[in-house]
Amino acid sequence: MQDAGFMIHDKKLFNLHRASCIVYLCILLVLTSCSTTKYESRHKTSPIESKLIVASWYGSDFHGKPTSSGEPFNMYANTCAHKEYPFGTRLRVTNISNDRSTECTVNDRGPFIAGRDLDLSYACAKEIGLIGTGTGKVRIDYIGRDTGYIKEVRYSGASNKGPFTIQVGSFRELPNANRMKAALEFKYSRVYILETEINGDKYFRVRLGRFNVKDDVYRLAKTLAEEGYGTLITHYDERI
Repeated sequence: MQDAGFMIHDKKLFNLHRASCIVYLCILLVLTSCSTTKYESRHKTSPIESKLIVASWYGSDFHGKPTSSGEPFNMYANTCAHKEYPFGTRLRVTNISNDRSTECTVNDRGPFIAGRDLDLSYACAKEIGLIGTGTGKVRIDYIGRDTGYIKEVRYSGASNKGPFTIQVGSFRELPNANRMKAALEFKYSRVYILETEINGDKYFRVRLGRFNVKDDVYRLAKTLAEEGYGTLITHYDERI
């Protein structure tokens, strides 16, 4: 027969081992929940409701040109343009005429034609059979966000004295600057283009607003950066 003292000792060791395992698992769960991931998980309450909208598509005329998020447009990638969804928003788009679906990431602003709500890349439009018709009714469902599109607010110069403005893009070609300006004007006012010359090269800088208080300009710049715009807080040029 086993000694009772040993039985009690073994039971204490077992309980201690079980407690240690529970603590380890709890720590593991906390570390896992705190780890960052490039993609947000699906929300129980979607920030974008499932709804029917009108979609169109764009392709070779814009291939290689900068999107509003700063990426070059690739007509063969699964991307799309929307007037206000944050860059990195991931959507499932279903053509209601044939029930074909595709998944795409918002990385641009548009469409710029009245009556249209979403511009699909050529690849996405082809996948759901929208090339021939050009436009069509689709259902969109939110499936997450690529948080890699979120930007940091940057500063130009060390002075804390205003006035300030926010630069969202700088382009060598005026049409690219005009597209960025039009993209911002879907939601924001006081957007303007400043033409400047550096070492004989002409640049068109897209800027937004005039602020005397640094906290005010930072708040708007932070909002823009969260949406996925590259933002630079700089001095307002009094020549404007």
